[in-house]
Amino acid sequence: MYKKYIKRILDFILSLLATIVLSPLFLVIAIIIKIDSRGPTFFLQERLGKDGKVFKIIKFRTMIPNAEKIGDGLKVKTESDNRITRIGKILRKTSLDELPQLINVINGEMSIVGPRPPVTYHPHKYEEYREEQKIRFKVRPGITGLAQVRVRNSASWDERIKIDIEYVDKISFTMDIKIVLKTVVKVFKKDNIY
Repeated sequence: MYKKYIKRILDFILSLLATIVLSPLFLVIAIIIKIDSRGPTFFLQERLGKDGKVFKIIKFRTMIPNAEKIGDGLKVKTESDNRITRIGKILRKTSLDELPQLINVINGEMSIVGPRPPVTYHPHKYEEYREEQKIRFKVRPGITGLAQVRVRNSASWDERIKIDIEYVDKISFTMDIKIVLKTVVKVFKKDNIY
């Protein structure tokens, strides 16, 4: 019942309320981004969603335009990466760059809690995932998830996929609440960001 209906209803209501309440913060961040560096306010990137459907994730831009085509590409190893803007460093440390994904949740492309959506070509294209790995795509991807609070970026993709599958198998309201609370703690601890 929760997995099929209630989770989506809660996602929509909570994300809508959060977007309204946080709209002044959105505006302040948007203005600072524009003042800090040239380029768009938001960073849009194609990601794999539920059932492998492609959607555009929305984040506040934290890097120079076309950063993924420069230097280490998708990899950001440290905060001293010269592609990251001054305000970008702060947004990444505080995870405030993730806030616009609330719009993805309202649109039904994402959930508050679920497996993080990978880019369309890394670590694999959708059709290249093994059948057992595709289980992670049976639910909407999340702003945060079990792999995020357990290992964040300190584990390989294969390890993270196993944790994602564990989440899909065990989804419950209690589990989602625990993940959200642990996410808040992780944000303040700032471990394994890179």
